[in-house]
Amino acid sequence: MRLSISHVTTYTYDSPDAYALLQLRLKPRDGHGQHVHDWTTTITGGTQQLGFDDEYGNHVDLILVDPDTTELTIASKGVVEIEDRAGVVGEHKTFTPLWLYEAPTPMTTPGKSLRKLVAGLKPLPDETELARIHRLSDAVSKQVAYETGHTTAATTAEEALTAGHGVCQDHAHIMIAAARLMGLPARYISGYLMMDDREDQDAAHAWAEIWIDRLGWVGFDAANEICPDARYVRVAVGRDYRDAAPVHGIRQGTGSEDLHVALKVQAQTDQ
Repeated sequence: MRLSISHVTTYTYDSPDAYALLQLRLKPRDGHGQHVHDWTTTITGGTQQLGFDDEYGNHVDLILVDPDTTELTIASKGVVEIEDRAGVVGEHKTFTPLWLYEAPTPMTTPGKSLRKLVAGLKPLPDETELARIHRLSDAVSKQVAYETGHTTAATTAEEALTAGHGVCQDHAHIMIAAARLMGLPARYISGYLMMDDREDQDAAHAWAEIWIDRLGWVGFDAANEICPDARYVRVAVGRDYRDAAPVHGIRQGTGSEDLHVALKVQAQTDQ
């Protein structure tokens, strides 16, 4: 399936910052069942300093916000072709070792709730690792309702699980933290999802990938109770959200900042 994507992020400031530098991880990854036919990012109110691939294999653009800017617009668009692999990404190809994805991070450090969740998912007789992680995904979906407005980008996996509600970022962090407790490498994926009930969205998507012997990396989207299919576009990979955030940076200034995201993911009909 070919997907056409338009992703516009706009920052407005009530007064210009003295200094602001942003890292963009917006370009989809090429390979593992997806091919980027074209992709462009246009910056208004800022200047690209350089582009590079980070240690996770993500493409990063470094943007310096122009002096006296009160509005910064980041407009990305392109076409990506996706092969439905039922969530199976496969072999590990980046420079980062698998053991790096086994250690907890501040956002995925387990507490009482996560340990209780994993304790209730002991392996069943003759159960495969894949089947056990599917049970984990089902449990996370049931215990954490998808509800916006309760969590933030700084909410940890333990906090979201204890509260019992969150968004896709929280489901991904809980999956990652639990899988690591089980002794499996797990990583965070930021990307895009073509939804069945709408074209216009106000945020990108996120899910988890777990390392399964003989299969490699396998994706699990507990928020939607499915393994990623041809509607999913993988963009950035990391140990948690902080490594794979679409936009991340630093700013020096006293003014307030307002963020608006306009995202559209459609199936391309003129193939």
